[in-house]
Amino acid sequence: MRRDATDLAQAIRNGSLTSVEAMQASLASAGDHKTLGTIAHLDEAVGMASAEAMNQERRSEPGRFAARPFAGVPTLAKDLGGPFEGLPVTAGSRLFERAGSEPDSDLANRFRQAGLCLFGVTTSPEFGLSLASEPAAGPICRNPLDPARTPGGSSGGAAAAVAAGIVAIAHATDAGGSIRVPAACCGLVGLKPSRGAMPAGPSFGNHLGGIASELAVCRSVRDTALIFDTLHGKAKGPFPDPETVADRGGRLRVGLLAETGSKYPTDSKRLETIMDAARTLEADGHQIVPLGWAEFEQSVDASSRALGDIIAVNLASFIDTLELDISRAEPLTQAFIERGHALTGPTLWASLNGAVHTSRALWIIFDRVDCLLMPMLAKAPLAIGSFPFDHGDTELQLERMAAFAPLASLANISGFPALTLPFGTDADGLPLPVQIMAPMGHEPLLLSIAARLEAEERWQHRFPVAGLAA
Repeated sequence: MRRDATDLAQAIRNGSLTSVEAMQASLASAGDHKTLGTIAHLDEAVGMASAEAMNQERRSEPGRFAARPFAGVPTLAKDLGGPFEGLPVTAGSRLFERAGSEPDSDLANRFRQAGLCLFGVTTSPEFGLSLASEPAAGPICRNPLDPARTPGGSSGGAAAAVAAGIVAIAHATDAGGSIRVPAACCGLVGLKPSRGAMPAGPSFGNHLGGIASELAVCRSVRDTALIFDTLHGKAKGPFPDPETVADRGGRLRVGLLAETGSKYPTDSKRLETIMDAARTLEADGHQIVPLGWAEFEQSVDASSRALGDIIAVNLASFIDTLELDISRAEPLTQAFIERGHALTGPTLWASLNGAVHTSRALWIIFDRVDCLLMPMLAKAPLAIGSFPFDHGDTELQLERMAAFAPLASLANISGFPALTLPFGTDADGLPLPVQIMAPMGHEPLLLSIAARLEAEERWQHRFPVAGLAA
């Protein structure tokens, strides 16, 4: 089953269903899947008004309507990032009330210009501090493929909603794997774009010093390519727009990393999936270049340290600026805030230097290869409750995240684009993901390789898209 947002947009465009009917189907599906906890806030009136506006535009301005790639397609915003006007965001925290909203961010405006119709916000862990999505403020988000397991985090609600078919595409953010990990848990495609490719203003500031990016979780590579092409570029700082390099085809040098070391071991089935993907590409004539964990180990450790320190300092500054009462935050969140306050200048500087060296080390590897093929998750999606917030050990949380997705934060800290997609199914019917990474601006290359692997049809979505026949 490979129906996606492109199919839904085409059905609306050719009149098989209207924008309003598509929205009604998504709202009904949200009710049917309520126990999954995918949606933290739903506003039917906002969704219907947006869909009705698209219906009206289709009648009165058909050319303008047809030019929107996702005209009339229902979607959801993440409860972190954005913001999207009319949809109050709380970052999964009891520190905020679900009332009022800020004006559209630059990215939110581009979502709307693409024709996407928003009707709610998806569940996120408090301030995105987890690879699960179980905020104390609720709801606990579950994986539609196995409700006893997490859909990942921090864009877990977005991924669960797309995998369940409530929507065909959903807004997501990625500061330490938060697009790619949920996509990997739920059998979706997730792209973390190059640093500077996506607009960050005005409210999201400097995107955690450049480690965070926004895009979407998708059911297909073609949806991912279309949403990226629609939204990226002319970001207006704080980083230069990376030049997007067209995929020129031809024989590639594919760096193969099929191990993650003894500290963060990846299970054999997931490593075998990486090898299967490599064999597929090799059969197409590409050169496979084996790489060892020793070339990545120092960068992985440096990435984890930088991730923890950057998040902590950013969160402490945010709390201080708004003069919030942190006693209402979850214990682990409070610990990250305290870590940020306690960090000395030299300690933070050392972490930032580690980030610079990580980027440099990857550039050197990319002198030898055109892209990297590597694991996304070290194991199957974990049980609900595997990332508790009822403690104050920030290092334990970072270790737990690294053990689950050892190579996730590498792309965030370095700034390189990375993409995950499913390439098989394990004995429990759960996706077996692979991750591909490329130099800055090479999203077209990532998408081309992903499309080739997707064509093998080793994964099929379990749930149909609301509004589309299975």
